[in-house]
Amino acid sequence: MSRTVVITGASSGIGFALAESYLSAGFNVVGNGRSQERLHDAAEKLGNPDNFLAVAGDIAVADTSRRLFSEAIHRFGKVDILVNNAGIFIAKPITGYTTDDFDKLIDTNLRGFFNPTQAAVTHMIENGGGHIVNVTAVVGIQPNANVPATLPALVKGGINQATRSLATELAKHNIKVNAVAPGVIDTPLHSPDKHAFLATLNPFGRLGRVKDIVDAVRYLSDADFTTGVILPVDGGAAAGR
Repeated sequence: MSRTVVITGASSGIGFALAESYLSAGFNVVGNGRSQERLHDAAEKLGNPDNFLAVAGDIAVADTSRRLFSEAIHRFGKVDILVNNAGIFIAKPITGYTTDDFDKLIDTNLRGFFNPTQAAVTHMIENGGGHIVNVTAVVGIQPNANVPATLPALVKGGINQATRSLATELAKHNIKVNAVAPGVIDTPLHSPDKHAFLATLNPFGRLGRVKDIVDAVRYLSDADFTTGVILPVDGGAAAGR
């Protein structure tokens, strides 16, 4: 029986690449995104496979997570892996952040982590185990004065620590909880005119590839004796300068 993975933020970028990778490996994939239209476009790009289920909705809303898992279980029987990929990044000096920035980061990055994780754990305890992989950010490990980002560091750093907390809490249920902390990755999030500067933020002097993150997530979602790990995929940015 094929394993099933739920991916949030699956309509573009890293989330779409993850969906493509898991599908090519024979998994059932349940992809979430805010927009039904963008998920439909993603499904078309993936070739509309029978083992891809699109569930639209705001992941910050608890009901979206309940519906996401309910539809996944109805379609595929159970969920083996959750990848908490949905997230936004707003880098500003602390004096520049607005209430709207704060609300957006809390909704997408924090509620968007907690709600599906709670739904996943409830289901995985009943089914004897599973894997949760959180996509965080290297600023949650090693901030950089050249990219002031207090709010992402606050939220993503908190999720890194929550990853460790959940790993210890859930080990008795055979649920592995890990995180991948990307550095600067070459996605549409970064305009090409910023690439030269962004490349200076790690010792390798270049941007990472989406495949680098996909490979790390795939490794952690298959690892049976690894839990509580925060894996930087950042060209060495977390190691120092």
